[in-house]
Amino acid sequence: MCLEKSIGSFLTILILLILINFDNLRLFRIIALTTSGLVFLAAVSLLLDFNINNFYLQKVILYNFGLEFLNIYFSVGLDGISLFFFILSSLLIFSCIIFIWEDPSFKIYTINLLVINLFLLLVFSVLDLILFYIFFEAILIPMFLIIGLFGSRERKIRAVYLFFFYTLIGSLCLLIGALYIYANVGTLNLEYLLQYNFSDIEQYLLWIAFFLSFAAKIPLFPFHIWLPEAHVEAPTVGSVLLAGILLKLGVYGFLRFSLTLLPAGSIFFSPFIYFLGIVGVLYTSFTAIRQTDIKRIIAYSSIAHMNLVVIGIFSFNVLGTQGAILQSISHGFVSAAMFLLIGVLYNRYHSRLLFYYGGLVHMMPVYAILFLAFTLANIALPLTSSFISEFLLLSGIFKANFIACFLAMFGVIIGGSYSLWLYNRISFGNLKISNTLLFSDVTVREFIILFPLFLLVLLLGVYPQFFIKFINLATVNLILSLS
Repeated sequence: MCLEKSIGSFLTILILLILINFDNLRLFRIIALTTSGLVFLAAVSLLLDFNINNFYLQKVILYNFGLEFLNIYFSVGLDGISLFFFILSSLLIFSCIIFIWEDPSFKIYTINLLVINLFLLLVFSVLDLILFYIFFEAILIPMFLIIGLFGSRERKIRAVYLFFFYTLIGSLCLLIGALYIYANVGTLNLEYLLQYNFSDIEQYLLWIAFFLSFAAKIPLFPFHIWLPEAHVEAPTVGSVLLAGILLKLGVYGFLRFSLTLLPAGSIFFSPFIYFLGIVGVLYTSFTAIRQTDIKRIIAYSSIAHMNLVVIGIFSFNVLGTQGAILQSISHGFVSAAMFLLIGVLYNRYHSRLLFYYGGLVHMMPVYAILFLAFTLANIALPLTSSFISEFLLLSGIFKANFIACFLAMFGVIIGGSYSLWLYNRISFGNLKISNTLLFSDVTVREFIILFPLFLLVLLLGVYPQFFIKFINLATVNLILSLS
């Protein structure tokens, strides 16, 4: 099924490339929306026949490229860890296409979005390390174009080069590690590599190579410099994809490759990860308080959340790992919605500076309600997705290291402070906008995008067992592989 969706996405891109020079924009929009919607529905359908009692990879497909002499095969498969990342990426691409429906650059936007969707589906399902690296890096190209072409300010070129070079240079270390593994093992297929025992020295060196690549993607402190710049300069859909799904590539890489292939290296370097993660949570939380750009505040909030996720991954217990996965999914819903809400304001007033906003609850009551709902989810209010995710996450960290848990909780408290402060500044007080006609409330199209994300936040918060039952055995198997 995952291979069929990838092929379908590829064929859609080819069709739209053929139609891009035609004047029938309506047909182009219909094809793009229909196919992205079908891909999302197909991703959701994976839940129906997914065996929650299976420890191992499912729906594995091995395709021969004619490269048997190199021992390279196109192999794809899914487990509970990758399943919801698969669905999240399809949902966000579908939502972004609806958001840019009336944009004059809809055609170019859509081609890049569908290319990103194709590469994401492949990254979260491919089981060959060199193909993972290729698709992992290929996402840089359409994201580079989205930020560089459609960014909102003059600094977008600097931001896009920071994004490109930080992630590219880090990923070159992953390539070097993959080439070393190929030279010594003779294959890069994950299912074979799981049976191979690397020496401790090999694991330490390979772990560092993998770490530099995945840490730059998350981004883990101090590799985070590129993210606030990229968010501030990116268009709304660029920020949605960066925060909603692209940051999760590093999380997925740690879970899929670092922990499973290099358990000794992961355990050896876990204190180092704790140190970087705690510093990252505290530093970015305090930094967010002093920002004046709304997007930059949410960007630093995303860094804090993702650094906390990495600490949970390296707690090496089921609670922490499940919390890390659920928090990644929850953050995908919440951060995407927050950036969409900021985009709604920017489309009306073309400013993201806090100084110009206030009293929006008087002019945009529906907007204020939605903004409040996602703000409360961002600070982990009970019955929202972030609460159960952070509860599991912090429980797992507590079992591994009490001091790390205490400091992480302090960062969570700071996050709640600046999130509520941001909502208060935007929604209450005196109305600061002179031309109130610019601030019509959310449109039907915008509500259609945001309300499903709110329902998913509630579903994960009220009924987390629905998600946990799919990831449970995969996380148990992952923790067992570390023992």
